[in-house]
Amino acid sequence: MGSAGIVVDDSGVARCGWAAATPDYMAYHDHEWGSPVHGENKLYERLTLEAFQSGLSWLTILRKREGFRAAFAGFDADKVAAFGEDDVEVLMAQTSIVRNGAKIRAAVTNAQAVVRLREAGGLDELVWSFAPATHRQPRTPAEVPSSTAESIELAKALKRHGFVFVGPTTAYAGMQACGLVNDHLTGCQRGGS
Repeated sequence: MGSAGIVVDDSGVARCGWAAATPDYMAYHDHEWGSPVHGENKLYERLTLEAFQSGLSWLTILRKREGFRAAFAGFDADKVAAFGEDDVEVLMAQTSIVRNGAKIRAAVTNAQAVVRLREAGGLDELVWSFAPATHRQPRTPAEVPSSTAESIELAKALKRHGFVFVGPTTAYAGMQACGLVNDHLTGCQRGGS
């Protein structure tokens, strides 16, 4: 998420350097990024937002997050799975989200995949089955990978189940966001020591 290592604020709190860029990043870093996320709606939301982020700043997505939640029915997969082309056109007119037709349609396709996946154990079970048994805590931003063997396999598994817009890099970003891996740098208040 950036090239800066650990930064320490005026109160002595050490954080990953990227978190110091804006209050939005700091709140996300301190309260969400790397924390375990479970549940169909929450995981579907994170995967959807990671797909929308592709090619954009994560800050753009964070600042539009509430708009995404409203536009995509709180990320209720059943509701989004029923969206048709008229709904896509309505979403394309909403400035509260990123207006990209391919990504909006992918969110609908992925909601349909989430619903179908329930028969095979569900999204939570699938995603968490790719949590690595061990994970080396990064010391520097350069040690944070953009993908791993597990994210490559997770992306393949999601695609087999009908998901789109989920390559290995997007899958890894989702793994970071959902706490399957902890990529807070060593020395960060949320990382290892």
